[in-house]
Amino acid sequence: MNWEFDGQYCECLVVFKVKDELGGLSNMSNEFPLRVAGLRIGSSEALYQACRQREILDAPHAMQAKMKAKKEGRRQQSRPDWESIQLDVMRWVLRIKLVQHRRFRGLLRWSGDRPIVERSRRDRFWGAVLEEDDVLRGQNWLGRLLMELREELAAVRAAGEEARPLRVEPPAIPEVILMERKIDVIQANPVV
Repeated sequence: MNWEFDGQYCECLVVFKVKDELGGLSNMSNEFPLRVAGLRIGSSEALYQACRQREILDAPHAMQAKMKAKKEGRRQQSRPDWESIQLDVMRWVLRIKLVQHRRFRGLLRWSGDRPIVERSRRDRFWGAVLEEDDVLRGQNWLGRLLMELREELAAVRAAGEEARPLRVEPPAIPEVILMERKIDVIQANPVV
């Protein structure tokens, strides 16, 4: 499948359904729970949405977290600076998923150097929409952040630093807390 961005076309790997081969790259995947600030969080989508609105964490599945965040009236409860920090929050969330799950790192490595595109039915910001000419069009920010992480992994591997413990610093965003808990450095550790 091809993705068009800024007038350029490229053949890409498509993330669409969580049951697909690359489904684990999706934030909608419940395969990769996270542990942050002593809390077990069911998915990267739930953590991302919780940084926007803290009531999201009790959603048992990624899609429920997303829908809870979109309910009428919830947008007014979002952080007022959300539009300006959302990419930094997502980058941080994906890094946590990366350090806490070896299989997620493997999926990124397996994707090689081909562009990763999150196919969406409507969202042209985080993903790309398949149009009538069978071309995906959209900003694809999730895919771009995944490719950024993949490049960082490749650089670590090339430098021979894979034995070094992976860690994620707290995001450089004012007033980021999770359920009234301070967010510290997150070390590589499996989530149970």
